[in-house]
Amino acid sequence: MDHFALKNGVLHAEDVPLTRIAEEVGTPVYVYSRATLERHARVFREGLEGVPHKLIAFAVKANPNLAVLKVLQQQGFGADVVSGGELIRALAAGMAPEMIVFSGVGKTRAELELGLDKGIGQFNIESREEGRELAELAAARGERAPACLRINPDVDAKTHEKISTGKAENKFGIPMVHAREAYDELAALEGLNLRGVAVHIGSQLLDLEPLETAFAKVGTLVEDLRAAGHTITHVDLGGGLGVPYRAGENPPSPAGYGAMVARVTKDWGVHLTFEPGRVIAGNAGVLLTQVVRVKRGGNGPPFVIVDAAMNDLARPALYGAWHDFIAVEPSGERMTANIVGPICETGDTFARDRECDALVAGDLAVFRTGGAYGATMASSYNSRGFVPEALVDGDRFAVVADRIPAAAIMDAERVPDWL
Repeated sequence: MDHFALKNGVLHAEDVPLTRIAEEVGTPVYVYSRATLERHARVFREGLEGVPHKLIAFAVKANPNLAVLKVLQQQGFGADVVSGGELIRALAAGMAPEMIVFSGVGKTRAELELGLDKGIGQFNIESREEGRELAELAAARGERAPACLRINPDVDAKTHEKISTGKAENKFGIPMVHAREAYDELAALEGLNLRGVAVHIGSQLLDLEPLETAFAKVGTLVEDLRAAGHTITHVDLGGGLGVPYRAGENPPSPAGYGAMVARVTKDWGVHLTFEPGRVIAGNAGVLLTQVVRVKRGGNGPPFVIVDAAMNDLARPALYGAWHDFIAVEPSGERMTANIVGPICETGDTFARDRECDALVAGDLAVFRTGGAYGATMASSYNSRGFVPEALVDGDRFAVVADRIPAAAIMDAERVPDWL
């Protein structure tokens, strides 16, 4: 459920008509619903009521907007970060350092030092080399860095290949066959408080079976590590729950996920960490756009050209992803069209042969499920600026990220005096 609905023939975000946001802010613009973010946070938390000791750390990469992070901080969430920049954002949003988990396969030395400087709660170590470097840095300070070792369980998440992270050929984690040996080595290092393991097999999962398979492997590993004399107090189960992007998709509910986790982990006796991202933010946002013109094609459907582009919403170009496309003021008439942006690439196509609301130049429309992996993946390709972001709260809204025009981006460039 989300809080985007038609009222008196106009699509609203909560109690704000999207026509008002378009008039005051312009298009394209991302629009987020506070009520939806809070509801999804609450439903996810309630789904895990059967898990006694836990940390819910929002995957900042899904939507790093400071206002969004503040909403989730107020809901008791911590943060899963994968860069120094995300770490700084989480802290700026008020998230407690001890509730921040630093994941990511390529943490630099400077980022490891930043995590130590800020006293974060956990590092998820991706390799022996990273573990040795972190241990060296912490030991030089007379500290022991709290850490879990990320395991690659070689489980097919049955999701898009570009967002699958738990198969043997993926770059993430230590292969399960080497986990015991790597854990033995790193646990002996003076600068590490290696206290458990982490796993994350992918994003946009529509089936619990791969997750349960991965978790069962982790449970066996925990038993083996304890039998070898290691003290295991923490396990990070990652994230990955999918959301419905189109009719017919029926991803697992947080309640169903929570029941599975409680059953699989009931004898582990550990503190569990969860890293939801898309499932919290995905359907809490839309990308509001305006039709530039409708261009007749050859023998096929017309092209509905909108002012949003692949630099604003990259998922369709990157993954062939589906986003529902609906009119802000639907007339009741329908059409079949190719939905495209203005960028000079055929890849700037949001949908082909899509049945949608009938649209003409000047009409407003939205791409649904834009609250995760939308604005965060934007670029300035074709010298286009960055779109603004707005947060709705009841009958009010605020711009929570300014539009950055192309001229402002150009201001950061320099032509050397020898040209």
